[in-house]
Amino acid sequence: MGLLDRFLPKNAVRPPTPGQPVPVAAKPTPEASPGVTATPEATPASPSTAIPFSPSSGIETNLVAPPPPAAGGGAVLARLKQAREALGFKDRAGAMAIYEEVLALAGDRADILVTISGDLGVTGHTREIIELIAPRYDAQRHGPATGVNLLQAYLAVRDPESAQHVLDLLFALNRPELQDRLLGFSNVIADMMLLGVEGIGVAAAPAGGTEAEDADAARRIELVSISKPIWYYGLENLPGLLPAKTGKLRRVAFGQLAVLGLKDYEAIMKQPEDELGRLSRGIPLWLAETLFFSTNYSSTAAVATMRREHFGLFNAEWAPEHIRQLVESTEGGIEFVFTGALQQKHSDYELILRLWEVKKFRERKSFQVRWTPATADRALGEFHSQLRTFMEFTPYPAGDGIIYTPPAKLRDYIEALGTGLTLFLVEKQVLPPAQLAMPTELMERVIPAAAESEFASLLALGLHARAQRLGAPIPSLPSALAATPVVEQARQLWSL
Repeated sequence: MGLLDRFLPKNAVRPPTPGQPVPVAAKPTPEASPGVTATPEATPASPSTAIPFSPSSGIETNLVAPPPPAAGGGAVLARLKQAREALGFKDRAGAMAIYEEVLALAGDRADILVTISGDLGVTGHTREIIELIAPRYDAQRHGPATGVNLLQAYLAVRDPESAQHVLDLLFALNRPELQDRLLGFSNVIADMMLLGVEGIGVAAAPAGGTEAEDADAARRIELVSISKPIWYYGLENLPGLLPAKTGKLRRVAFGQLAVLGLKDYEAIMKQPEDELGRLSRGIPLWLAETLFFSTNYSSTAAVATMRREHFGLFNAEWAPEHIRQLVESTEGGIEFVFTGALQQKHSDYELILRLWEVKKFRERKSFQVRWTPATADRALGEFHSQLRTFMEFTPYPAGDGIIYTPPAKLRDYIEALGTGLTLFLVEKQVLPPAQLAMPTELMERVIPAAAESEFASLLALGLHARAQRLGAPIPSLPSALAATPVVEQARQLWSL
């Protein structure tokens, strides 16, 4: 388990407009719309590289940042190197002290600003970019590279108002080679503003200081990492069930999805989970389970609890700072993280999923899925096929664990994974029994249909056994499950 701050709204600082040196205060940050499919993608760049991708996009750039500080600035260059090393050692306070020192001496140099914003961006310190660079940035004097880094930081923390302010400054430069890219950013900002719902985009400050900071600490959530299929827990003594995870594996995590458009998410979060809550956790469990059965991945799902009282709930997508916190709390690190959001409007559902490359803190790919109750299994099945193809899913050979075959009724299976997680965490006393609410209609569909596959049968057995132990209502198991030795051995282990 690791700690992840709840996303708390903060006021940001905008760069001054020409002739107005005083920064403009930003408005609270709206949450991003899940309907965005192609957004400018560039991580703030260090001065020695081309600016790569920005959060939420797929548009590559060829804008090259200025070179490192010129000869004669050796002392400044050395201090910037020390700050970069401090970031590598996760010494944020030390790096910030060096940056403040350097900016006091050379804060009007374009190469210094782009170096600092690039180094902070590569390590996921988006809020620090805003804190240090926004009050000093002048587009005419400092050029577009630092402005693009700052704009991307505002997008990363879901602050479209401040991002639009920087975009206006960049458009005013009248640089033809930037027009297409700036228009891409304009589309992203418009999408964010279109949703028009207040969101949470910046992690809370660490506890131990002011009363406000201590209050933030009391609202932090704890991440629970699930590193194996949820139906496997309780069957650890069953040989041949899971493949042996050996060799060089890529480490990937699936974060709990945000649920967008909730009116009072803090009150909802304290109640026993509902359908959207189960799906926000069930989808990461499903995808982590999928890649667990690929030869080239070690996968986990990260779900949120709060003080062992109830599940955590997010009402905005994770920002790079939150991904960094997840990575730093995971032993052995993570190479890729999937984040995303889920939204329901009447009977229409929409899922947006983003793949982040941790090393460069850049978004590599996004997926968007829409469905209704009538089209859910088909739409989710098509998305599942696309994701496996993109991730180069490679199944294990026969005899090395059970063969991965996704159930046909995916929508119910995914939600039932969420229920299985709740039963597991209540049984392990991570959550109190009051948080357990068995979805009767879902169970009446899932349990009788368990015979369709080994995976559905193993999940049904675990649901039934844990519900019985905890005294929760659940339909009787069908007399026939998937007719395989593994399922029969699992039934015996569960004493069912």
